[in-house]
Amino acid sequence: MFIGGGYGVGLTVTDVELPLVAPPGTAWPSLGELLPVHARSPEEKALELQRVQQLKAELAAYELELVAALAADRPASADRQPGQPGAAADAGNDAVPGVGAPEGVSEFFADELALTVNCARATATTLTEYALTLTGPLRATHAELTQGRLDWPRARAMAAELGWKIRDTDPDIVAAVEAAVLPDAAGLSVRKLKERLRAELAARNAAASDRRREQAHRAVNVRRRPVGDGISELVAGMPDELAAACQATIDELAWRAKQAGDERPIGMLRSGILADLVLRPWLVTEPVAAHVEVQVPIGALTPERFLASGAPVPPAFARPGSVVEPTGAVAGTPITAAHVRDLLAQLDAIGLQAPPGGSLTFSFTDDAGALQALATLRELRAAGRRGCRDHPGSDCGCPVITRPAPTDAYQPTAAQDRFITTRDRSCRHPGCDNRAGWADADHVIPHAAGGATDCSNLCCLCRRHHRLKTFAPGWTYTMTPDGILTVTTPAGVTRTSRPPGLQLTGPRVLTRPPEQPPPAPDPADDPPPF
Repeated sequence: MFIGGGYGVGLTVTDVELPLVAPPGTAWPSLGELLPVHARSPEEKALELQRVQQLKAELAAYELELVAALAADRPASADRQPGQPGAAADAGNDAVPGVGAPEGVSEFFADELALTVNCARATATTLTEYALTLTGPLRATHAELTQGRLDWPRARAMAAELGWKIRDTDPDIVAAVEAAVLPDAAGLSVRKLKERLRAELAARNAAASDRRREQAHRAVNVRRRPVGDGISELVAGMPDELAAACQATIDELAWRAKQAGDERPIGMLRSGILADLVLRPWLVTEPVAAHVEVQVPIGALTPERFLASGAPVPPAFARPGSVVEPTGAVAGTPITAAHVRDLLAQLDAIGLQAPPGGSLTFSFTDDAGALQALATLRELRAAGRRGCRDHPGSDCGCPVITRPAPTDAYQPTAAQDRFITTRDRSCRHPGCDNRAGWADADHVIPHAAGGATDCSNLCCLCRRHHRLKTFAPGWTYTMTPDGILTVTTPAGVTRTSRPPGLQLTGPRVLTRPPEQPPPAPDPADDPPPF
């Protein structure tokens, strides 16, 4: 596109095969470099911004078509059917309107889409709903989007108001509402557009509006959303009048505190009052059992302490090649009796004990952050007294605390459960944050296929992703001994999740060979180190 003799952004479509990102060590020129922004006049910049919005709309329309087509490739007929082992449970009265796979689409499609576009499953579910709505009942809206005459935020508002919320409404009524609003949609704000759609729907079908209101009431919930810097938002959905009454009460009590001399910001007072009204600290409550976990980097236990006690330097602190004979180790880093005695001396010095009615656990990690072993205070003291079973009475450098031993049984031992729950913290499927306390201990290589019941073959998966791994066709799961899980979708998209705190120490082995071998190096290139 030309603007006053210059260049503008445009979209050219051709069938090419290029990598998704620039190869390592190279960088493709940016659009700002190809189309110098500062060389444009204000009018040209404004026109170019409008063209960018048009291109974004066209790309959004193309993305919706891709999502709808991929959803068609994943039919619900491939899922476990009701009555079969592993089939999805009927939520009954607890079902939340709008949540779940659209009719005819696999229940696991949103999981695949989430890994494909690298987003949350809830976002992928919503995107699927929008795609099927705009390429289906709202084709006219999609046509405007493909031509760039309607932007994505407004097309998304059309899909949100006329999609799953009125799924049971007569299609002719939906088409009539779309026809009445679409001509003016581009000129309305998103909020005004939604209000217009609701008014048109209510005028044509009051029963549909009533059903939407009832569904919205059934879908309310309370959620915590971390926003960073040690702060979370507590989001509560409720009817308008109830929310207004709660806000008015909180506001009144906050201003009372302000007038009584509290100098804290009014927003901080509102937040504190809400917490007090919920927690009611003036009531006598049942005591809470605290469970304290102390993370112990093995490298923080210094060699000077071992030398002072006359023990040999553990291999973790020795120079490479200076250890003559191998010693027992956990992933190369043994937790010796000298380690344990040194730690116990430090604990005794500060008087650290388990809280009343609670527990105190120590998690030992290596320099990369990988969990090596767990122990309670009682287990630590026993290991310190006992020392090495094979070399009693000597500081041999053998490990006295290790990760739980494998078992021949299918069910993991209590020690294994404790280890993998501490290591994983949450469901290990990429992008899933369901906490480990609600997850299953899953064999990455199935037990029936010879997979060991060992911590290196066990990971936490929530029930949904446990079912996906077990029953959804085409998915591949692999895990390294230090717990790095790689998941590959049926279409070949690969994502990786690491245990919290584990650093990326190097490239991982592919779970499947690349489709094409890498090209041979140019003979004109200099050999390493370049």
